[in-house]
Amino acid sequence: MMPKVALYNTAGEQVGDIELNDSIFAAKVNEGAMHQAVLAYLANQRLGTAKTKTRMEVRGGGRKPWRQKGTGRARHGSTRSPIWRGGGITFGPTGQQNFKQVLPRKIKRLALKSALTVKVNNGSLIILDQLTMDIPKTKEMVGVLGNLKTGRKVLIVTEATQENVVKSARNIPGVKTTNANQLNVYDILNTDNLVITRDAVNRVEEVFA
Repeated sequence: MMPKVALYNTAGEQVGDIELNDSIFAAKVNEGAMHQAVLAYLANQRLGTAKTKTRMEVRGGGRKPWRQKGTGRARHGSTRSPIWRGGGITFGPTGQQNFKQVLPRKIKRLALKSALTVKVNNGSLIILDQLTMDIPKTKEMVGVLGNLKTGRKVLIVTEATQENVVKSARNIPGVKTTNANQLNVYDILNTDNLVITRDAVNRVEEVFA
């Protein structure tokens, strides 16, 4: 049975209902797939630019600290050896780490469907008949979210990228925008409410059904 969700306008008034594709919005929730998708997303955000200096790169240590024999102490050629404080690091990161993870397409689809289903089941999916703005206006976007009674963290999804919508929302703490083709599991789960336009819903169903 296809789930039926209320359809709202930007004034927060219900203007009808919309039936959602049950293969996407009423799928069997697979927590393992969502977990993998979130880990892969976070790993792919890492730049891998952490770097430590080797004994060749640290400053100083050109002089032998003491003579080779006769002192009763261990022999050393430099105070920048890795066993010295202030010395180089032996096996530290080199600044060229690659943390990228690639998930199979089936796992990605399964995770996305599971995340969308979770939002429907929690009652935190809000569908708008349309969301357009003639000019960027943060105050107007704040008003729309207030009318919809959203939580503090909101993800706004449109069919395609709308510059005025993006600019209106980008200065509001906790609010993110994306388009239907760039939806990801992490952003969906990391929100109090998922606000999505009817056209974006149609686009998601067209791609993932």
